[in-house]
Amino acid sequence: MLELKKQMLDLLTNPVLISAVFAWLLAQFLKIFTSAKYRDGMSFLRFLFGSGGMPSSHSAAVCATCFSCGILYGFDSALFAVSGVLAVVVMRDAAGIRREAGKQAQVINQISEELNKKKKKPTFEESLKVFLGHTPLQVLFGAMLGIMMAFFCQFWLFPRIFPV
Repeated sequence: MLELKKQMLDLLTNPVLISAVFAWLLAQFLKIFTSAKYRDGMSFLRFLFGSGGMPSSHSAAVCATCFSCGILYGFDSALFAVSGVLAVVVMRDAAGIRREAGKQAQVINQISEELNKKKKKPTFEESLKVFLGHTPLQVLFGAMLGIMMAFFCQFWLFPRIFPV
């Protein structure tokens, strides 16, 4: 039981994980001010855990992870390399595939609206989620936010919280 408590404490005080979570939370919080269309009719929790918008929280989290690994373990370490590859894949996916899926969802929603207008009983009652991905600018700002959060956490915040 004591070992489990130590492992849980290690997890909750992991500087790489905390940096990524802070970057993600900050990016989600900033969306309140940068994305008016996301605020309308959304609960706070749905808004906090939603996707799409400025800045990309996915990019912020993976870049914070990557740069925290670089700061803590060296920019020539395997951890930095693996997290860097992961960051590139996630950011490419956010700006590419997920963005295109959002565009397709928008077209499908328009088609289903037209079909529902022609029928007495609606066939498609639920619309698809449109805001799935990000523009390249949203990804870039998310990445910059994540990098800044990594440096902020590793050099300013954590030395004050976890003094050596």
